[in-house]
Amino acid sequence: MEQGKRKQFGLDTFGDVTVDEKGARLSYAQVIRDVVEQAVLADELGIDFIGIGEHHRDDFAVSAPEMVLAAIASRTTNIHLGTAVTVLSSEEPVRVFERFATLDAVSNGRAEVIVGRGSFTESFPLFGLDLHLYEELFEEKLELFAELLKEKPVTWSGRLRAPLQNQEVYPKTESGSIPTWVGVGGSPESVVRAAKYGLPLTLAIIGGSSERFAPYADLYRRALAQFGHPATPIGVHSPGYIAATDELAAEELWPHYSAMHSRIGAERGWGPMTEEQYRGEIEHGALYVGSPDTVAEKITATFRALDNDRFDLKYSNGTMPHEKLMSSIRLYGEKVIPAVRDALR
Repeated sequence: MEQGKRKQFGLDTFGDVTVDEKGARLSYAQVIRDVVEQAVLADELGIDFIGIGEHHRDDFAVSAPEMVLAAIASRTTNIHLGTAVTVLSSEEPVRVFERFATLDAVSNGRAEVIVGRGSFTESFPLFGLDLHLYEELFEEKLELFAELLKEKPVTWSGRLRAPLQNQEVYPKTESGSIPTWVGVGGSPESVVRAAKYGLPLTLAIIGGSSERFAPYADLYRRALAQFGHPATPIGVHSPGYIAATDELAAEELWPHYSAMHSRIGAERGWGPMTEEQYRGEIEHGALYVGSPDTVAEKITATFRALDNDRFDLKYSNGTMPHEKLMSSIRLYGEKVIPAVRDALR
C-alpha cells in the first residue's frame, strides 16, 4: 500500500423505496427527500463522496440522479456528488456530459460520474433500445463520452448514433474535466475496457470476499500501463449496515435484505436466500454488516487486499427505514472511518 496516500470513503444509495417505523411504504417523493437528508448528514460528517444510482422500476425512487444531486449540492459544502451508476448504455452521452458539467458548476467543482451498464435492463425498452445491443451500445457510448471529457471539439463516428464533426459541447467545466469512473461487476473485459480509456475503476463487490477481486485490480493496473496511461484510482462498492452491535445490525437488516433479495431473485431465477446464507455472507462475503469495529476491520482488510483508493458503502438495502439509515451513516462517519484510517496508518 502506498505510504501517505489518503484513502477516501463514500456512500452509495439506489434510493430504495423504504417503509416507515410502522412498516408502511413511503411515497417516492418522501424517499427522494430522505436521500437528500442522508447526503446532508454525510457532508456534515466529513464523508468524501455520495453516489446515487439510476433505476427505472417500482422499488427505487430515483430515475434522475442528477436532479437529486443538484438539490444536495445546494445544501452541502464539501462532499463530492456522483452516480452509482449512470446507465450509459441507454443514455445520450452528450446530455450526460452537459448535465454533469452543469452539476459541477452549481456544486463548485464537486461533480463526478460513475458510468456503467447497470444490473437492471428496464431502461432499454423504456427508451426504445434493443437489448440485444447491450454490449455494443455501452462500448460505443463510452468511446464517445471519453472524447467529450476532453472538453475540446469532438469529431467522432459510430454505428448506432449520428456522427459529430468538430462539435463543441457546453458548458465547459472550470477544472477542464469531470472525474469519471467506470463501474464493473467483475468481468476481465470490463476491467480492460476501463483501462483502455484511462478512466478510474469502481469494482462492484456484492457477493463473495473482496480478496477474490485482487486479480482484477492487478489486471487493471497492468492494462493501464500497457495502454500507456498513468496510474488512476480504484474504488470498491459494497453493501452494508452498521448498528451498535454485530447481532443488532444483522437482525435489523435481515428482513429488509431478505425481501429485496427475494424480489429481485424471483425476476432472475435465484432461489430464496436463507438466514444461514445471509450470516455467511456477513462473516465471509461482501456484506459489511455489524458493529463499527467489525465493519471497520472488514473495510481495512479490503484496502489491504486490493490497495484501492476509495471504499463506498452501499448503505441503502431494500425497505430499511430512513431513521435507521441515518443512524448507520452516523456510525460510519463517526466511528468506522476514523478506525479504518487509524488501522491503515
